[in-house]
Amino acid sequence: MPSARTPAIAIHPLTPDRWDDFEALFGRNGACAGCWCTRWQLSQSEWLRTKGEGTKRRMRAVVKKGPPPGLLAYAGDESVGWCAVAKREAYPRLARSKILAPVDDAPVWSVTCFFVRRDWRRRGVTVALLKGASRWVATQGGRILEGYPTDTRKEQPAAFVHHGLLGAFQRAGFREVGRRSATRPIVRRQAAAR
Repeated sequence: MPSARTPAIAIHPLTPDRWDDFEALFGRNGACAGCWCTRWQLSQSEWLRTKGEGTKRRMRAVVKKGPPPGLLAYAGDESVGWCAVAKREAYPRLARSKILAPVDDAPVWSVTCFFVRRDWRRRGVTVALLKGASRWVATQGGRILEGYPTDTRKEQPAAFVHHGLLGAFQRAGFREVGRRSATRPIVRRQAAAR
């Protein structure tokens, strides 16, 4: 049985054979308001028009086609967390963001979103996912992993910190490389097999 401080977490890419685990984690609401972790993949109007069953179908098609669009965290046989991670080009909304525009020309992989099951929040799942993302990106030939966390000292509802919190990224070895907004730094770490 994992402790509240150091849960035993295994990290696996979201492949078609793990779709049922992803669906169980996201639940009937698709994690948050029917997103199904597609918001960064679509324009605002397309996302609003299709969220719910449409975004679920889109994500399932992405998973079937591959490569995996992110990672699942497991405690035993249960999926307890998720992070979206892919090459930055997989997220067209990043290309249109002024505050999250590239800081240089380096090819990066981006961590854009998290969802952690309510009973597993504040137990290190996000940090485990970030460390797992670093290892996974290295196996895919990536060298730099980038994130766009929320930096706030105030308590925030989970729905507002789906980009992750700066402290979790720092605990996973990321450092700030840019900031165009008081609350949205750009952070990076080298992808590493360990």
